[in-house]
Amino acid sequence: MLSRLQLSALDLRLAIMAAVLGVLGLAFHALTGQFLTPENLYNIAQQTAVVGIMAAAMALVIVARHIDLSVGSALGLVGVLIAFLMYTKGWHPVPACLAGLAVALLVGVYQGWLVAGLGVASFVVTLGGLMSLRGAAFLVASGKTQPITDPWFLMLGGGLDGAIGPLPSLVLAGLLSLWLVARTAQRRHQQRAHGVLPRPLWFDVIANGLFCAAALGFALAMGAYRIGDKPQGQGIPVPVLIWAVVVGAVSFLVNRTRFGRYVYAIGGNPEAALLVGIPVRRVMLQLFMLLAVLVTVAAIVAVARLNAGTNSLGTNQELYVIAAAVIGGVALSGGSGTVLGTVLGALIIQFLEGGLLLLDVDIGWRMVIVGQVLIVAVVFDVLFRRATGERVA
Repeated sequence: MLSRLQLSALDLRLAIMAAVLGVLGLAFHALTGQFLTPENLYNIAQQTAVVGIMAAAMALVIVARHIDLSVGSALGLVGVLIAFLMYTKGWHPVPACLAGLAVALLVGVYQGWLVAGLGVASFVVTLGGLMSLRGAAFLVASGKTQPITDPWFLMLGGGLDGAIGPLPSLVLAGLLSLWLVARTAQRRHQQRAHGVLPRPLWFDVIANGLFCAAALGFALAMGAYRIGDKPQGQGIPVPVLIWAVVVGAVSFLVNRTRFGRYVYAIGGNPEAALLVGIPVRRVMLQLFMLLAVLVTVAAIVAVARLNAGTNSLGTNQELYVIAAAVIGGVALSGGSGTVLGTVLGALIIQFLEGGLLLLDVDIGWRMVIVGQVLIVAVVFDVLFRRATGERVA
């Protein structure tokens, strides 16, 4: 049946994760009666964006058999630096963000050089970075909170004016649905032209229908949420659009560029990749720089959402970023995983966190549950790969 439907192990994994996400949403709504409301979904979407943005690049780092434990501290350093330059020094948001990007790239080049150039284990390098960058975040503003008032900058974090409105949201969801249908039709036409039997029509209709329903349903839910006395709903928040652009850009790098192929080749077998002429060290350095860029984007969104920069920004965030990648199907052994999987992984974590919060579960138990879910995800990954014949180590 899987062969007839042209479903790979990756497709099956993504379908399972999507089903888990749906079950979580329905279960928490049944228990609380508030989970699937427009207000809660709007908040979850905004909260997930920061983790999802960083997880898109973290997935590639893990695919290449490395890890970065310092992303949470780097987020705090870049975020408080941007806020400090804007509030205390009076900088315009653009140069302040560029300065934050420069610092993030400097950190990325430094850590990437130690890992790729000197061969130091990324776990050790970034563990040191976790502590050092958190201290640097404190030193930037002497531990003082740096409030943000610039309306343009605050829009990037969502909130009162940080959404595109109900009608543009529906138009965007409609265009996305039309693109998917057109792409499916084009694929079926090309398969017939080359003598390949396409998937059963009923399967493509159901798959496209579910995706279109989810996209339009999300747009309607976002448009139904109103803040205060505003005459119209919010629509899709800006952080979610930024997240979508990041996922699209990283997916393009993975699927359409030589860089993406190199990353997976290195993760599959670093020695073989080096022997066939792949510049392993350069690619690893580029990976850490890519992660630095997306940490800056996530920091901008996080600071704009909180209306302030603090040295505690991003605390323990690295755990959620890595968990999103692992739950999303990225193998810790390297060589496999997808950017789309990190989207589902980040949403599953946030659904779990949001549902437990609505159930008034103590923070200690929430941490226990999230940690055990991560272990379950790794166990599932190993068992799934064994069942499908993939490499597990």
